[in-house]
Amino acid sequence: MPSISIYPIDPVAFSIGFIEIKWYGLSYVGGLLFGWFYIKNLVHKNDIWQNSMGPFPPSKTDDLLVYITAGVLLGGRLGFVFFYEPSYYYSNPWDIFAIWRGGMAFHGGLLGCGLAIWLYTYRNRYNLLSTMDVCAATVPIGLLFGRLANFVNGELWGRPTDMPWGIIFPSAQEYHSNPQPLTRHPSQLYEAAFEGLALFMILRLLSHNYGALRSPGLLTGAFLLGYGITRSFCELFREFDPEHIFSNYGFTPGIVYSIPMILLGLWFIRFSQTRITV
Repeated sequence: MPSISIYPIDPVAFSIGFIEIKWYGLSYVGGLLFGWFYIKNLVHKNDIWQNSMGPFPPSKTDDLLVYITAGVLLGGRLGFVFFYEPSYYYSNPWDIFAIWRGGMAFHGGLLGCGLAIWLYTYRNRYNLLSTMDVCAATVPIGLLFGRLANFVNGELWGRPTDMPWGIIFPSAQEYHSNPQPLTRHPSQLYEAAFEGLALFMILRLLSHNYGALRSPGLLTGAFLLGYGITRSFCELFREFDPEHIFSNYGFTPGIVYSIPMILLGLWFIRFSQTRITV
């Protein structure tokens, strides 16, 4: 069976004394900083917004970054705890705080971000839907960085394949105790391409060429719908987790958690076309 052998890849980007800086941590920093820069760029372009004015002054983007960072970290961690490993953390509650061991969930991070954006707009009296739109436009940047970091770590691997780009993931070999190495789909790269790069370009096209930001809620709906579809598609290539409660009848946890996103995305799109302001 043809395969590509590239592991092990060192998950540590560099060290400062006894402190190790890992690619996974840098992916979060990079995603947040690039997102911050992109949001500043978007709110500066008054011509793409309703009433020719962004939802908040560019100078307030720094404050938004603080809220979003808290939402991503707290929501992502708690999402992993409750959506994927509730029984383990019920028995080992102190491990909830051991974030250096890994364990973050996108759907939890999304809920955390939603709460953070609501709090930010409520305290500053900004338009909620337009602020959600500008944040939605940047999320694929973080997804791109995060999925590339998953690939570097050799985690969240794909299902076995005989395609010529199949890769042997040593961690999958250890986890499944296979007598022979299995080549697997590099599903992390599929997700980086579809959930990250492709979705970013679609949202960019909608915001800059089709005036999506002039209809508050439209870009939020497009992101939720686009992510739900692309994530569900990529789940078809990702390793099946037979122990999870939602791994039945061809479904996976990622698909089940994405269904509400698809429905909510359709609602936001519909709502944005029937209401002008909120």
